[in-house]
Amino acid sequence: MLMPLRKRFRFHFSGNRQTNCISKPEWYLTQVLMWMESSSSFMDDNIQPVFDRIGGGVNARVELCRGLLTLVQEKVSSDACRVLYDDVLLSHLVEEVLQFEKELRSSHAYPASLPGLIHLLLDDSVLQKWLSVEKKMAVEKMDSMLSSENAWSSQYKDVSDLDELKAPDCAETFMTLLQVITGYRPLPSPSAQLKFLELQKELVDDFRIRLTQVMKEESRCPLSLRYCAILNAVNYISAILTDWGDNVFFLQLQQAAVSQCDCGVKGVALTELGRLASLEGSLFDDLLALLERLREDMMGLTCFHSSSVVVFQVAERPLPSGPVQHVPVQLSLSMMLCVRDTLLNLHQVLSSTLFQRAWQGLAERLDSFIYQEVILSNHFSEGGAAQLQFDMNRNLFPLFGHYSKRPENYFNRACVLLCLSGGSALLLRDALRQTEDPDPPPGALLNDVGVYVLSPNDALILLGLRAAWPEQ
Repeated sequence: MLMPLRKRFRFHFSGNRQTNCISKPEWYLTQVLMWMESSSSFMDDNIQPVFDRIGGGVNARVELCRGLLTLVQEKVSSDACRVLYDDVLLSHLVEEVLQFEKELRSSHAYPASLPGLIHLLLDDSVLQKWLSVEKKMAVEKMDSMLSSENAWSSQYKDVSDLDELKAPDCAETFMTLLQVITGYRPLPSPSAQLKFLELQKELVDDFRIRLTQVMKEESRCPLSLRYCAILNAVNYISAILTDWGDNVFFLQLQQAAVSQCDCGVKGVALTELGRLASLEGSLFDDLLALLERLREDMMGLTCFHSSSVVVFQVAERPLPSGPVQHVPVQLSLSMMLCVRDTLLNLHQVLSSTLFQRAWQGLAERLDSFIYQEVILSNHFSEGGAAQLQFDMNRNLFPLFGHYSKRPENYFNRACVLLCLSGGSALLLRDALRQTEDPDPPPGALLNDVGVYVLSPNDALILLGLRAAWPEQ
């Protein structure tokens, strides 16, 4: 049965025939798959019963595949030597061999215990050239993607439901590139797989360095679209690598690295083997640490700059200085507008997780500014305290209410103490001053009036900022 197929194969795919094209390995690979498919019914219906009567557990379809594979193996081995120094042709041959192997195992149920074609790629010269070509092409694509006009825009920017990560196009393209390189997954050699993993990690680190370089150029404007896009890219890559660390394939590769004590994997040291063996860490921990450091540095600068823009918008008019002031104190309208615009901008340019951290950081610094520069720096009349509380409750908190059900929880409740009635404030002050076995304790007293963050000493300082007391 194989004789006619062998003759046809050699007739079409050897010598000077037009079908024997070195740049078209898919022609003979597809032809062999078609022969396997077209012969499957005949083998099952006519040949398999004969084998079953003879006994021995022979599978007719598998035997036909084995016979045809000998032809393809010889052809692929010969072609690999011919294209070894042509990057494009070698890359194409590898791609077609991987696709053939996938079809062979999935569509034709060829046993994993029997060799197909992929083992031919483990030849030292072919494997090293394959690695070299993958690296060269990846670096070229990185250069291209980072110089693209759309490098820092998200392809899903107009579809909010799909754009939570707001990953720029260059980051998505890069991770797709890494995913394509993971085509080495079917290789039957863990040591060869680990070499490709080392290449992937090297590319991630290269991309991180490139992002850092662009970030430094944009660091003067940490709220700019490009700077935030870089931050989103770092966050996106970190999220993907974290997921990969829990992926079954990479966990198996991690165990292979440990069992072989293969420290040739970049970033895996002998001291880390125990941690990797217990699955406490992943093969990507070293890269994740570098990305985390970059993300935190960028996030810190973004939060600092956004809050600085806000706190510089001080009171609508200069706050009066001097001893006790009996005038209302207003938070600046320009500050409120700046808070609104800053939150809106951050929400538009940052991923959901980064934005949550950003607005909480802004709330924390704004709270500190109001407490230190507005409250502690002034004395408050009844009207001034009421005005400040009004500004907080009716103007400031609703700005953060779009992102939190209880925005007031992110601000201390100093205004509560300033707005207590004279009698209640006097009783609270006297109770907080009690030093011997206070009952109830000071913390409980503050909780009763809705103050949970301030210490008793801070509460006494705030009460001292009241401009008038009942006995005065």
